Amino acid sequence: MKHTLSRHPTPELQILLDLLEEAFDRKSWHGPNLRGSLRGVTPEQAVWRPQGDRHSIRDLALHAAYWKYVARRRLTGEKRGSFALAGHNFFEQPVELSAAAWKQDVRILEIEHQRLREAIADLSAEKWTPAAFHMIRGAAAHDLYHAGQIRLLRRLCPI
Repeated sequence: MKHTLSRHPTPELQILLDLLEEAFDRKSWHGPNLRGSLRGVTPEQAVWRPQGDRHSIRDLALHAAYWKYVARRRLTGEKRGSFALAGHNFFEQPVELSAAAWKQDVRILEIEHQRLREAIADLSAEKWTPAAFHMIRGAAAHDLYHAGQIRLLRRLCPI
């Protein structure tokens, strides 16, 4: 995804936006980021679980999307209730998943990432608090953490 800002960011803001983008879908030195870790995942791989109650790739992708939504809400003061799926944190999933449904799940993640990025770029000066910086750094770290989990699940998956 190509991202542009409507205004000139401060150096601090640009660093945070770059960090967020590298963790999600921009080329980085460390290897696959969150979006990259999902490339090529089939619907069957997306719902596979290493054990009955362990999280699947789909679980992790939607969990990451949900927490991008939460971070955006916390940064902007937006009220709850606008996430694409009912529930919170981890979501019920079908045992089988169609290609169209998996594509839509990944699209939810992409949309929530874009909305978070836009919210960060549009933050007013008074909202640039230490807590805001901490949340944005945490959102990037969260993406990388789950990217690693997804890469491991892909290696373990027998499908």
